[in-house]
Amino acid sequence: MNIKLNEQIKLVETSKIRQFNDYAQSVGANLILTLGQPDFNTPDSVKKACINSLNQNMTKYGPTPGLLSTRKAVCEFEKRKNNLDYVPDEVIITHGSTEALTAAIFTMTNPGDEFIVPIPAYPMYRQIINFAKGKVVTIDTTANNFQISKEMLDKAITSKTKAIIITSPNNPTGAILDDQSLANIYNAIKNKPIYLISDDVYNQIIYTKASFMCKYKDLKPQMIICQSLSKPYAMPGWRCGYMLAPKNFITEALKIHQYMLVGENTFIQPAMEEALLFDPKEMIESYKIRRDYVCNRLINMGLILNIPEGAFYVFPSIKKFGIDSWTFCKMLALKYKVAIIPGICFEADDYIRISYCVDMDTIKKALDALESFIKEL
Repeated sequence: MNIKLNEQIKLVETSKIRQFNDYAQSVGANLILTLGQPDFNTPDSVKKACINSLNQNMTKYGPTPGLLSTRKAVCEFEKRKNNLDYVPDEVIITHGSTEALTAAIFTMTNPGDEFIVPIPAYPMYRQIINFAKGKVVTIDTTANNFQISKEMLDKAITSKTKAIIITSPNNPTGAILDDQSLANIYNAIKNKPIYLISDDVYNQIIYTKASFMCKYKDLKPQMIICQSLSKPYAMPGWRCGYMLAPKNFITEALKIHQYMLVGENTFIQPAMEEALLFDPKEMIESYKIRRDYVCNRLINMGLILNIPEGAFYVFPSIKKFGIDSWTFCKMLALKYKVAIIPGICFEADDYIRISYCVDMDTIKKALDALESFIKEL
């Protein structure tokens, strides 16, 4: 029996990142530099807050937008860190930034609406937009040091443009949008009916001074900020994050959130409040040490790369080898048992993504093997 499914689901692909990670492990790769999963444990203070909430039997349904105390904690954190002025009614506590992004896109998309996505980009954006019957318009930043020019935006923006999606620091490049890129985006969308979706999942893991789009306070009516606690606080399995948006947008997004999730897990929300008080500087310093080691090794191998300014990925070019990224990474996994991610997963086939949020011993062994592989090529 063949019962017809939603036609849109045929346009949605499973994650190529997960596909390749599973493939590499299936062929015996044991030096895994694929997923963006911090090797640190969740801070003890955060775990204790969760345990306390469970001991207090906080296992009932909570408010759909999240506990008031948690939404207040988000507002206080954003004021303290980014000088942003939000009130609890402009916050939804979500199941990670993934749910925040999905709810945001579902809330705003009409069939044929266009979303500008600078590439290289995290593959989820395209898949969710496809399912919502939107259209992805890419702008290729690879020839511009992963920055966004006025000319790129002028060419991409049309009367159908609904939103621009940015991630800074970027996954997979680790690049931070510079002041000129931010100004270009601001000038392109101010006073226009275009949303800016800012995926801020990595914006606490930075190694240099940086500015972000939130500095343009007059863009607040157009800004949708999606945040996760997974990366800065080593909490990927907790699945917690939040959305910041204008009250009128939050009112509508809550409908999607309610029917997807009902509400975020009640007992982890006090732990979120504790996490937002935690300073992750020691983790960031450790990532920076690993970044420096990885980049120095790759440069000595003759690879061309931009030094990451944030996140915990490096994205070197493999163009000179004349083979596609999937083949490159497949050969590396098969012969040298090293797993990294092909750049094609991010719509940039001349590159590979190496995650350095794993222990130094694994990094050193993996880079030794990569060096041998490159010599062989």
